[in-house]
Amino acid sequence: MSVCLSGKNMLPNSLKNSTEFKRVYDYGKSFANKYLVMYVYNNETNSNRIGISVSKKVGNSVVRHRATRLIRESVRLNKEIVKEGYDIVIIARGNIKDKKYADVESAYIHLCKLHHLLNEKRDDNN
Repeated sequence: MSVCLSGKNMLPNSLKNSTEFKRVYDYGKSFANKYLVMYVYNNETNSNRIGISVSKKVGNSVVRHRATRLIRESVRLNKEIVKEGYDIVIIARGNIKDKKYADVESAYIHLCKLHHLLNEKRDDNN
């Protein structure tokens, strides 16, 4: 089971159904680190669409929803530094369950760097 962002308190542009996720999985490029796997596919628009997947392997529903919230918050707080025009699927790995926000945010930014998704302004500051 995957948790897909689709509700009123979520990011405005999200991947909503399995065909959208499948397109990113099939044609996108992926990188991974200890806590996250990220697939990125160019959607040729002026905005990013985000999908988050947290399987039952990660833990019970409380753990899965916490992981989803941490990932969603990392995306939300760093959206200004990420280039636009991509469909992004973020998959939580099993060892994310006891991690703090700073760990998840660091993992997210690390994967953005690997995918060359960070704006140049951000790269100059680091």
